[in-house]
Amino acid sequence: MTDGLPDSLIPYDEIVQEVLRGVVGRVLGQVADAGGLPGDHHFYITFRTQAPGVDIPQRLVERFPDEMTIVLQNRYWDLVVDPQRFSVGLSFNQVPSKLVVPYSAITGFHDPAVNFELRFPAEDAAEELVEIHEEARNDGPVAQPVEDGSNVVSVDFKRKK
Repeated sequence: MTDGLPDSLIPYDEIVQEVLRGVVGRVLGQVADAGGLPGDHHFYITFRTQAPGVDIPQRLVERFPDEMTIVLQNRYWDLVVDPQRFSVGLSFNQVPSKLVVPYSAITGFHDPAVNFELRFPAEDAAEELVEIHEEARNDGPVAQPVEDGSNVVSVDFKRKK
């Protein structure tokens, strides 16, 4: 006899993660189609800088070797969204940069205007310790997120081994 539930032969956790990452793509697509953010909405997007498909300037990879957070609020341009990734122009220390980020690299998405948040486990670092890094701030004003816990969605599936 075994304690607990048997391992699933259906990868529910992977399916749910893929669908939730699709929420990020859909929201960014609506913003791109509208030509800008509605109302007070703005986004903090955290992603793994060395994940497959990420294309960012080398100076940013050197500064943020594991993970970085970008802010889409006032100063961004050329937001292009497709089913697998998004690209956007941002300025870091007055230097314009183009970033390409696949949804699979995203570890967090937060809209402080409505305190909506999604968190994703790093796909290749389930048991790894993540090194603390400084938060990346692209140029422009940044609002402080509200930390009351409402509208936070966190999905963390653990697999039995």
